[in-house]
Amino acid sequence: MRGLFVANTKQLLRSIDSVGPIPAARWRATTGGRLSSSSSSSGEENAMLRHLISKIKATGPISVAEYMREALTNPAMGYYVKKNMLGADGDFVTSPEISQIFGELLGVWAVSEWMAAGRPDRLQLVELGPGRGSLAADVLRVFGQLRSVLSAASASLHLVEVSPVLSRLQARTLIGTEGAEAEEPVYKSGRTSAGTPVSWYRRLDDVPPGFSIFLAHEFFDALPVHKFQRTERGWREVMVDADPDAPGRLRLAVAPAPTLASVTLVQPDETRDHVEVCAEGGVVVRQLARRVSGHGGAALIADYGHDGTKTDTFRGFKGHRLHDPLEAPGCADLTADVDFSYVRRVAEPLAACVGPLAQRVFLRNMGIDVRMQVLLRNCDRSAREQLTASYRVLMDGAEMGERFLFMALLHPSRLEEPEMAAGLKLQKKKPAQLPVAGFAQLHF
Repeated sequence: MRGLFVANTKQLLRSIDSVGPIPAARWRATTGGRLSSSSSSSGEENAMLRHLISKIKATGPISVAEYMREALTNPAMGYYVKKNMLGADGDFVTSPEISQIFGELLGVWAVSEWMAAGRPDRLQLVELGPGRGSLAADVLRVFGQLRSVLSAASASLHLVEVSPVLSRLQARTLIGTEGAEAEEPVYKSGRTSAGTPVSWYRRLDDVPPGFSIFLAHEFFDALPVHKFQRTERGWREVMVDADPDAPGRLRLAVAPAPTLASVTLVQPDETRDHVEVCAEGGVVVRQLARRVSGHGGAALIADYGHDGTKTDTFRGFKGHRLHDPLEAPGCADLTADVDFSYVRRVAEPLAACVGPLAQRVFLRNMGIDVRMQVLLRNCDRSAREQLTASYRVLMDGAEMGERFLFMALLHPSRLEEPEMAAGLKLQKKKPAQLPVAGFAQLHF
């Protein structure tokens, strides 16, 4: 059965047209970047800073989670609401912009899980935080090139996006226009050139029920985290406060007494001295697990992360460089590594989990080397150099190969061992489950 799966995956990969590489933005590493120390700020930066300081003076220090929520998604001044942060001219570049191969392999993953589920007649592709729409466009291109496989399924695309700026970019990428305004819960809709319906939502809860493949690439790392510090008096929450020694600046301070978050979110068996807990992410993970177990499908999470080992990962990015997360709120991206041990703990009562697995291992298991060989045979020298450079960024451990992790949430039956059928004379086993693409050690 494993050999059959490998053969099927090879066939899916080779069914994708042997087109040349699509131009991609250049990714800039930030591992060695220095924290920004610039004190200059624009009027917009001052407005958000004044808002936060006024709030702190009125009600007291706020949690890091509340600070992130305000700085990133404030309806008037939030970073994600007003700014196009992606690309070479923005603050960061994501894997789909680095190489078309990334999205193509995730498209193959989606098709393989649809096949493993028995080829249901509906396939909803749902992406959380779809950036510019590059990943969804690559996945839909794979769907189109695998029409002979997917012909029995009615496919649709559902995007969960809170940013008006990014939703317009996604619409231009996917449907060629800014999309038609629609009544809530769908606030924008359209169709791709191939006729695939596309709908935009502000909340995951609003996406219709049904068999769905969920993709969450660099989504959870931008959700607000609470930070906690172990002290001699027990766990205390790390808060954002106005700096009394530097007017107009913010600082981190440890709360003198327990907060509701420090009492409820830190696990009793926690061994680290400093932890970050993304309670909002936990809610989304539980929603994904509930939908996968209730309606069928799978969810693939790919993000900066660790498996319960790291401590202080809260940081900012601006202009592709590390940036002081408390400086110029609303004008820089804020992020914290995803704790996949927390994701597993929240999801496992409802769904089966596989991973986390390093990106370079996942992509190699998915057949990135096979796809590279196909592309390299059909491009000129310049494109070949671009492909090679993009491959290095995705796979090198010092770049993204080890820093990004993959985890899948699956229907509980997906990993069940085959049972022995009852019978008086012949004992027959039910067919073995197909290995989960990307997470099995396959050889192409």
